[in-house]
Amino acid sequence: MADFFGPDVACRYDRDHCNQTDEELEKTVEFLAELAGTGRALEFAIGTGRVALPLSESDIKVSGIELSEAMVGELRRKPRGNEIPVAIGDMAQTSVEGRFSLVYLVFNTLSNLTSQDAQVACFRNAAAHLEDGGHFVVENAVPPFWGLAKDTTKMAFVRSDNHWGIDEIDVVTQRGTSHHVWLEESGSRLMALPFRFVWPSEMDLMAALAGLELVERWQDWWRTPFTAESKAHVSVWRKR
Repeated sequence: MADFFGPDVACRYDRDHCNQTDEELEKTVEFLAELAGTGRALEFAIGTGRVALPLSESDIKVSGIELSEAMVGELRRKPRGNEIPVAIGDMAQTSVEGRFSLVYLVFNTLSNLTSQDAQVACFRNAAAHLEDGGHFVVENAVPPFWGLAKDTTKMAFVRSDNHWGIDEIDVVTQRGTSHHVWLEESGSRLMALPFRFVWPSEMDLMAALAGLELVERWQDWWRTPFTAESKAHVSVWRKR
């Protein structure tokens, strides 16, 4: 897995990519804390600690796996950021000691694994870290292929005065590239990030291959019912 989150991206990551409101973050943490209970939690792709730090304030022991050393560097600069143990490596392969009641992966990050094999390996790695009865939680977008006009390969997902985001999509391979453009006083910044869309039903099969079973699927962290119109989902699988 390639690291696209070097120092230039990491130092701006919270500002550029994390548009979650305080209320949304609070609901995310509340949802995860309920599943973690009195056990330990492991975040795949912990990044700058946007979720891990407030979750750890709930008296839950949180650990992380993160590919980008630069992102972990940003985590370490935050209050209590040095208290969370983080293993540097690919979330589909890297392991840490012990077992956890909760493993979680948020903000569409599963799609950063650009092959089906890697995504399956991620589910298996999550299961390997879970204690019996533990839960794996994934927040991810629903593939927007249904919204594409015939022969369309590009779709804008962000439109603002200073930030444009355009997904370039290959429907056949379920792969694509997210192109970001930021307009600043000093000029423009560009970023291109490859991804692989994955369907909720496809993820259920990946989970089954890893010995996990679906117990909940919601549209968001508020537990809004998941429907055919939902553009994202929060899914919870349990280790058998």
